[in-house]
Amino acid sequence: MKFFEFAAMVAALLFLSACENMDEPFALSEERQLAERINQLGGRQSFLLPDESDLATIPQDPRNPLTPEKVELGRLLFHETGIATEAITAGGLKTYSCASCHFAGAGFQAGTFQGIGDGGEGFGFNGERRMVATLSNPDSLDVQPIRTPTAMNGAYQEVMLWNGQFGATGVNEGTEASWRAGTPIANNFLGFQGLETQAIAGLGVHRLNMTSELAAELGYETLFDLTFPDIPREVRYNKVHAGLAIAAFERTLLSNRAPFQLWLRGNSNALTMEEIRGALLFFGKADCVSCHSGPALNSMTFHAQGMSDLVDCPEPTFGTSVDNGENKGRGGFTGNAEDDYKFKVPQLYSLRRSPFYGHGASFRNLRAVVAYKNNAEVENPRVTARAMPASFVPLALTEAEIDDLTTFLSSGLDDSSLRRYEPGALLSGQCFPNNDASARRDIGCD
Repeated sequence: MKFFEFAAMVAALLFLSACENMDEPFALSEERQLAERINQLGGRQSFLLPDESDLATIPQDPRNPLTPEKVELGRLLFHETGIATEAITAGGLKTYSCASCHFAGAGFQAGTFQGIGDGGEGFGFNGERRMVATLSNPDSLDVQPIRTPTAMNGAYQEVMLWNGQFGATGVNEGTEASWRAGTPIANNFLGFQGLETQAIAGLGVHRLNMTSELAAELGYETLFDLTFPDIPREVRYNKVHAGLAIAAFERTLLSNRAPFQLWLRGNSNALTMEEIRGALLFFGKADCVSCHSGPALNSMTFHAQGMSDLVDCPEPTFGTSVDNGENKGRGGFTGNAEDDYKFKVPQLYSLRRSPFYGHGASFRNLRAVVAYKNNAEVENPRVTARAMPASFVPLALTEAEIDDLTTFLSSGLDDSSLRRYEPGALLSGQCFPNNDASARRDIGCD
């Protein structure tokens, strides 16, 4: 073979090789852009969630320090249907739990647009068939007039619920006039942060119980003794300490195995190209990070987004009304008109696990939420123009960019192994998250 023929062949092979790998430099470039942008925003550590077993690094209420015993007690009580001894509906006794509306399969949200505790029955495959029990009086249902928020990454929320009403610290300092006596909000006077306050109040609101007799009956007495050895026995087995244990467990509900979290830890293959492009939009052009920041991609700020209320759902809802104070968000709690229609910025992990979005469940897929934000056209006619923030403007995203951003939110932020947070079994031996006959058949634990 002549020299010029050999040289031509080598050149052709190099050209073909370059064509076959032409996407690689582009891919590396986009990943570098994402890494540089994250560094500009404080570095990977600013967005990194700790391991759930590393209790010392998890944000916690200094008045409720985390211990392995407390977390384990809370894990069991969170799922325990046996503590539903204050049910007021026919057949509701010992059939529901905290996990009825916050279970792992749905990303610790409800599996329906409106969660049902006491008065509900069934489960389906992933909570989608939880419905009003046949013999229940709708007026006595344990439901909330607003979409059930997720319990994921609650350690990064100093106050809880869409309106932030639970918690005595942080942004709730100075709101004492709204801690009305005789209401669940009065639990703020106990002085705890939001997770602890919500867990304590929630036991009462959702008709769950804890007494020394119940702890002994269900087999939890020893765990209470190990968890709260310094608390006098006469007050050890009550709703306050049960709530503190549940809150401790909730602080460990961290979506630290999502692809974006793995990428932050150095796994360059954890994100797909679509997810990387979506992340670049999230932290760049779409500027989602201006509100959704930190390890949980949330914040303790409140903003009006003009989304519809739960009463506007096409499906029948219970306990809802256009006049419900919950529809006014923060303003419904503080009584300050400047806070009307403002809702707390939610965390963004594992949202794909339950297809209902917004405080009123008015969106049924994540792409619809992104498109709504992109168009910036108010959905709820009851929300005044004065309430809308200056930042509520069109994002000028293309359809392809909407797809990429949706992919990042849907799969890039999804921790697919949340079942690790469920107990293997309850000490009572009952089924969870629900224990009515229909749910037991659905779950397959009869």
